[in-house]
Amino acid sequence: QVQLVESGGGLVQAGGSLRLSCAASGSIFSIGGMGWYRQAPGKQRELVATITSGGSTNYADSVKGRFTISRDNAKNTVYLQMNSLKPEDTALYYCSAGVVAGPLTPPRDVWGQGTQVTVSS
Repeated sequence: QVQLVESGGGLVQAGGSLRLSCAASGSIFSIGGMGWYRQAPGKQRELVATITSGGSTNYADSVKGRFTISRDNAKNTVYLQMNSLKPEDTALYYCSAGVVAGPLTPPRDVWGQGTQVTVSS
């Protein structure tokens, strides 16, 4: 089994910064794309940022220039550096990874439990 564990969420004032981490553990042969998503109360889950195994990144327009996604392949960990936070960034943040458990196993998406980010005005 594979687990993703997020950390780094919390309460911050508008304009502040937070760094989220998400570590994958368990039966891992390789990890493809990794990403961060968020869900605010009463809203659908939305993509925040993704990063391929080669390091190519993609961002939602709402976070471009403020958030930076990165990964450490040796640690099976993905990060999200969030700067200039706004109250509208308040949400439960989830990480996701495309995990291959073995050489003949197809990849499957694994999700973490989420970490809360609250930005006060």
